[in-house]
Amino acid sequence: MTTTTTLITGANKGIGHETARQLVAAGHTVWVGARDEQRGRAAADELGARFVQLDVTDDASVAAAVRTIDAAGGLDVLVNNAGIEPRLDGNVVPTPADESADDVLRTFQTNVVGVVRVTHAFLPLLQRSAAPVIVNLSSGLGSLQDLADPDSYTHFYAGLSYPASKATVNALTIQYAKAFPSFRVNSADPGYTSTDLNGRAGTQTVAEGAKVVVRLATLGPDGPTGTFVSRHGPVAW
Repeated sequence: MTTTTTLITGANKGIGHETARQLVAAGHTVWVGARDEQRGRAAADELGARFVQLDVTDDASVAAAVRTIDAAGGLDVLVNNAGIEPRLDGNVVPTPADESADDVLRTFQTNVVGVVRVTHAFLPLLQRSAAPVIVNLSSGLGSLQDLADPDSYTHFYAGLSYPASKATVNALTIQYAKAFPSFRVNSADPGYTSTDLNGRAGTQTVAEGAKVVVRLATLGPDGPTGTFVSRHGPVAW
């Protein structure tokens, strides 16, 4: 029986770490991708996973990760989990007046360009898989319909770069899904989960947040592609 090999970026903590834990339990060979070697190795050891140093903002780091995973046998599932959300002192969400062009660029370098950099680099490995899967971590804040709706639970959010970056991730998901019809490429909205990303302000556990990511990461060749979903069902674009 062939084992499914999965890479999760930013997997040393938060939803990425919990996704790794659940996928290891499901029988996947999981690569924990992390910028910090010490933290990444510790997480991988704890989970019974493999570690690969991977900084999604660095071409050389990503290229080295591709070589490492290729030499170990290839890749079937890529979970683009690594992301940042800007916060001000006191864990305050910045307003559009607070975020400069450099601030927006910093968020996009990780959340958008990082997804493209990693996905593009690993495409040759994924194309060799019998059942390639890509899961892009989005957010309910990436739903433009909900963000614009005064009755939506996301309408209150004032930040500029984070929702814009996640809406762009959704566009990437659509385009990759169209370009690679043999892949399963989907966006996951994990929900408002308590992690370091939001200063532990989230209302869900990481186990709840990882649920939809794990489901999308374990899709078969007949599963949906080009969708945006939470654990509760489809999310509006």
